This record gives sequence, C-alpha cells and structure tokens, in this order.
Amino acid sequence: MHKFYRRTFMLNKIIGFSFLATIATFPSLAQEPLKGCDAKAYEIQQQIEYAKSHDNTHRVTGLEKALKEVQDHCTDEGLMRERLAKVNEKEQEVAERTLELKDAQESGRADKIEKRMNKLQEAEAELSAARSELNK
Repeated sequence: MHKFYRRTFMLNKIIGFSFLATIATFPSLAQEPLKGCDAKAYEIQQQIEYAKSHDNTHRVTGLEKALKEVQDHCTDEGLMRERLAKVNEKEQEVAERTLELKDAQESGRADKIEKRMNKLQEAEAELSAARSELNK
C-alpha cells in the first residue's frame, strides 16, 4: 500500500470529521480529489478496510490482489480508454434498445412495449453510470 493512502486513511480515522471540517475552511490545506488510478486504488483500499473490519478474509484476499494489479498496471490513459470504450458500448446498447422499443410500439402489444421500455431504462441507467465514471 502506498504511504499516501495509509497516511490519509489513518489520519481520517484518528482525527475524524472535525479535522476534515477544519481543512474545508482553509482551501489551501485541502487536497485535490483523487482521480484516475489513484482514485481507483483508494476505493479498493477502502473496501479492504471494510472487509477486514467484517472479518471477510476471502474478500480481503481478492481485493488485495486487485489493488496490486492496479498499482502494477494501471495508467490514467489506459483507464480513460477503458472508460470511453464502456461509454461507447453503452451508447450502442441504448440505440439498440431504442430500436427494439420502436418495433414493439409498432406491434401494438402492451406487454412487449413495457418489457422493451424497462430494458431501455436499464440501458440508459448503465450509460449514465459509465459516463459518471469518466470524471473519476
């Protein structure tokens, strides 16, 4: 684990919310939000701490492996390419679901229309989630 993550986690845990509130009043002391691979590694570290606190050793093992992979292989550029590819994939899925809904509407069958509407809503939610990942 990087020193930065360990130090930040322990600092937040020891000092608590009052420290964070104090920092928020002095913007020059506040850290920039983590992005890219740093944010991904930090999120995994948070999950590891949670799993440890709940004695979930199998989850800890898997998360530690994932953290090592991120630390060894993640690049911000590669992560952005993956996220853009996912957005493109989800956009195509929304387009397909939209066409399927139009076909169902032409058939006039209410059960098909409802089913296709639900599938389109799911695809739109997945697209929204994928787009929000671009900013992390």
